[in-house]
Amino acid sequence: MIVPQAERLNVVDEYYFAVKLRQVKEMESAGRSIINLGIGSPDLPPSQATIDALVASAANGRHYMYQPYRGIPELRQAMAIYMREQFGCSLDPEREILPLPGSKQGMLYVTLAFVNPGDTVLVPDPGYPTYTGVARMTGARVLPYPLDPLNNWAPDWRALNSMELHGVKLMWANYPHMPTGAPARASLFDDLIRFATERQILICHDNPYAQLCDAGDLLSILARPGGRAVAVELQSMSKSHNLSGWRIGWAAGDSGYIDPIGRVASNVESGMSLSLQHAATVALKSDPAWYSQLRAEYSVRRALGVNMLNDLGCTVAKDQAGMFVWGGLTADGADANVVADRVLEQAGVFIVPGTVFGKGGAGYLRVSLCNPVPVLTEASSRIRNAVGSPLWRAS
Repeated sequence: MIVPQAERLNVVDEYYFAVKLRQVKEMESAGRSIINLGIGSPDLPPSQATIDALVASAANGRHYMYQPYRGIPELRQAMAIYMREQFGCSLDPEREILPLPGSKQGMLYVTLAFVNPGDTVLVPDPGYPTYTGVARMTGARVLPYPLDPLNNWAPDWRALNSMELHGVKLMWANYPHMPTGAPARASLFDDLIRFATERQILICHDNPYAQLCDAGDLLSILARPGGRAVAVELQSMSKSHNLSGWRIGWAAGDSGYIDPIGRVASNVESGMSLSLQHAATVALKSDPAWYSQLRAEYSVRRALGVNMLNDLGCTVAKDQAGMFVWGGLTADGADANVVADRVLEQAGVFIVPGTVFGKGGAGYLRVSLCNPVPVLTEASSRIRNAVGSPLWRAS
């Protein structure tokens, strides 16, 4: 190397899953059969109509050109209709919707748009590691705020209000919550809006798992009174429509927030593939039965994930949403990192310790449901057999 790496990389570690998946690959290369229940990468396909739309659009020789930075009008309109029909949230598709190449990219754009170096960003603990990584790489100070497991993983308001919050510009929130599966609740959003209004902090609500909950629990912070004044929301089609590899999402909110995010986006990307936009437009118009079938599939898978965690000595909340199952080890002094490593080595199943998501995840395990039922059944059997073996009891 003729130049050293940038100093901003000194404050972030390599993504946990990038490191762990190398270990899994090494084990597989040595002949081990490993079932990966670590990452939330949907294995289910998008709707057939969505695939057909992509194929038809890609066959058009003029659809390979650069596209508008803010996406085609048909896509923005479909996103606005989706927000209204699914969440009861009325948005102007011209000024209050910004298509993005996935919500993870949006996390960077939001931070660059509103946070200066030295400002402080509130991130949930436990929570998605990218919130912390993006903040640190942009020169912000990260302030983790604890979630309350006794209050279904809502923010611990007493702890939050006792913190030194001077200089906080942005607060990340995420319900249904990853990794705990805590569902969204109207009262929780109202508390967040009240806090942000009093403290003059912008909330970015990351909402990729909304479709993977009971149909009556679909909520957006933007639909709550006062939400549009203090919040912007990121939506993703990765989980809700099984389009993770196509990288399609959007930011929604008041134009005063969307315009700065769009200005960042216009400097670092050149517009989304037109064929992907056409496919996403069709996906957003999916029949309610398609969403019902998706939820039903995850419900069956969730029961298997609960069984696995129960066999490992975990307690599991019953009302979890999303594509993971989260459980707390009940044995005194149990180390989730040790248990996860033992499950990988002795059962050949990769699950994730909660510490990956912050100090608040100590003592918890997470299982991904992104495998077919037969694979999850096999994983459950392997774990049950491993836990009952003399080797497990001896270790």
